[in-house]
Amino acid sequence: MVGLYWKPIEGLQIAMDGPSGSGKGTVAKHVGKELGLPVLDTGLLYRFAGWQATAADVDLMDESAVLQVLHEVLPEMQWRAEGIFFESNDCTSLLRGEDVGGLASQVAHYPKVRALLLDVQRDIAKSGCVMDGRDIGTVVLPDAQAKFFLTASQRERARRRWAQLHVKDKELSIEQVADELMERDKRDVGRDCAPLERAKGAIQIDSTIMRVDEVVDRILAVLERRDLIHAI
Repeated sequence: MVGLYWKPIEGLQIAMDGPSGSGKGTVAKHVGKELGLPVLDTGLLYRFAGWQATAADVDLMDESAVLQVLHEVLPEMQWRAEGIFFESNDCTSLLRGEDVGGLASQVAHYPKVRALLLDVQRDIAKSGCVMDGRDIGTVVLPDAQAKFFLTASQRERARRRWAQLHVKDKELSIEQVADELMERDKRDVGRDCAPLERAKGAIQIDSTIMRVDEVVDRILAVLERRDLIHAI
């Protein structure tokens, strides 16, 4: 399947959900490349929100304060397929750190913050995209033509995250990453507003022992069977 030339139907929206380390971001990029669709990482929006709130020195436990910061900074933010730009500067690499991921998880449970960012996500998805996150199929794009839920064992997810982060932080242990992953899972699954869960109709793929190309092949096969993409 990978390597063929594919044409997606007009406005095709593919929702890719799953916990941290499940491989959804990597898989989404490959699927987007195969189909010529923009890949949108919604997690970056929440990382941006937490990052900006911290930079403004507001209490992350104060929803109103976080919301006020977002109203001030969102007009200067551009969310593109290649990442997040703020005041014309690419800040994507700054948002990828594990510390910023923790900030994102803290602000993501606020209903008003999620409502504010929801419009941003839906607007950019109108012309078609592969969008990955934690509530894409359930909340952001409930009418997406294709929904997938990626998962993997907690041990494997921790290993993947450690491999990513260890490049920048040689002192980081896999035990630290595993502990932070467990805490983040608890917050994401347990929050009252848009918790992490498998959307109705979403196809679950356990990527624990699968290569990226195998996962991508499976997704492309599903899309082809549903006549959402056609080989050209």
